[in-house]
Amino acid sequence: MERDTRGNICSIGSDLVSVGRIREVIVKFGERFITRVFTGQERRYCAARRDPYPCYAARFAAKEAVLKALGTGLTAGCSWRNVEIVPGRQGVPQVQLYGRAALLARERGIKKFLITLSHDDSYAVAFAVALGDLTD
Repeated sequence: MERDTRGNICSIGSDLVSVGRIREVIVKFGERFITRVFTGQERRYCAARRDPYPCYAARFAAKEAVLKALGTGLTAGCSWRNVEIVPGRQGVPQVQLYGRAALLARERGIKKFLITLSHDDSYAVAFAVALGDLTD
């Protein structure tokens, strides 16, 4: 598998999410929560799974990890759907940024994210590495 890892590591982010917590929120708030947090492509991807909750939890953790690597969390005008986790070639997850998150990444010299996701029945975890030009 070939990955473009050119550039410096600008920052990292990680997050751990309880699959049960995401399940509870989705059961309680349904589509209102799902459409507020996940893009259409993410919703279709997770809904196609036999058990969508670990998939949603992994993407939730990934969004958090990316926002932490950006150094913003949900502040600075970023929203959940400004970060999209999509399957790339051979199923390797890729990060797409939109709106304020994309602007902040450019301002901070971040050109690309490497991300990894994992989950079991109880927890989902994600790690994000921001690559680009170091700026002070």
